[in-house]
Amino acid sequence: MLIGLAIKALILAAIPLALVYVARGEDRYRRLAWVTVFFTFDLIVFGAFTRLTDSGLGCPDWPGCYGEANPFLAHADISAAEAAQPTGPVTVMKAWIEMIHRYLAMGVGVLIIALLVVAVRLWRKTASSRYHPALPAALLIWVCVQGAFGALTVTLKLQPVIVTTHLLLGMGLLSMLVWHATRQSESGSAESTLNTANAPGMVRVWALIALLLGFAQIALGGWVSTNYAALACGGFPLCQGAVIPAMDIEHGFTLWRQLGMTAGGDYLPFDALVAVHWVHRMFALVVVTVIGFTAWRAMQVSAVAKVGRWLLWLIALQFLSGISTVLFNWPLALAVLHNAGAAVMVVLLTILNCRVAIRGEVNEARLERAAMTA
Repeated sequence: MLIGLAIKALILAAIPLALVYVARGEDRYRRLAWVTVFFTFDLIVFGAFTRLTDSGLGCPDWPGCYGEANPFLAHADISAAEAAQPTGPVTVMKAWIEMIHRYLAMGVGVLIIALLVVAVRLWRKTASSRYHPALPAALLIWVCVQGAFGALTVTLKLQPVIVTTHLLLGMGLLSMLVWHATRQSESGSAESTLNTANAPGMVRVWALIALLLGFAQIALGGWVSTNYAALACGGFPLCQGAVIPAMDIEHGFTLWRQLGMTAGGDYLPFDALVAVHWVHRMFALVVVTVIGFTAWRAMQVSAVAKVGRWLLWLIALQFLSGISTVLFNWPLALAVLHNAGAAVMVVLLTILNCRVAIRGEVNEARLERAAMTA
């Protein structure tokens, strides 16, 4: 089984690796870094699709499916489980969705191993700091931890805190990969400057705050999704017909508990789901305000003005997609789009943070050189 899974991962990774290899005349390492970002983004979006279609237990064991490398070989077991519970967690379709998600995850792991191998080779050859293997090595460790939480997601039967942590680790992996790829892209333009010497410091602070708040909102959104609380607040802008509805915050935000249960083993009250949804909705107002302000500040700086404009459009679309998900009773396409928007937000905020950090370093170095020659 493990050999079969490894072969599938290598086949999936071979496609982007081949595209990188045939791209002669360009910086292949930079291209590989961005291709890995692209595949990781796809993995996160497909992971959202897996979660939103209740396919997380489509194969109730790990890493294979009923001990096999693909659902074809486990067809008899899957069919028997589906016949016993036609609307249960195991069906032929859900098994394939879950296993495709695992194949993609293993493919991303292979790409990160390739990043590390190439980085070590180039670093030894050129001694250039851009090829230092520390970050690729950290990425490999991170993706291994992510895989471990993927296994726990299955073995602990979709326990909300584990699934939410799995989501956050995935977004963290995406952010680290984007940071790494952006530094590769910026290496050739490191001498470009911002409009004023003070701009980097101001934008850097707000960009970091926006990124941290964005991750907090993703955690709350994951908590909503993993607790199936997306429709706990009917209507908008009111929740259950009130600005502040009846809520059970204590049970709603008890982290270590089984899905649908309280820590004491009772069924989770509906007011707890209302609390989960309402907090996510209210915190969204804070996040939209801060990211909107950060985008506006970034638009005043020529080096990151385009990223600021994209962020402004994205946060508006993300807010509208969240409202639409509630108003249209959680259609699958809109829910997946909302999750994809969160991933794009992480990408843009990471690019913004990386670019202002690099430009700030360049400006500081220039100021130091000017002071030394004065």
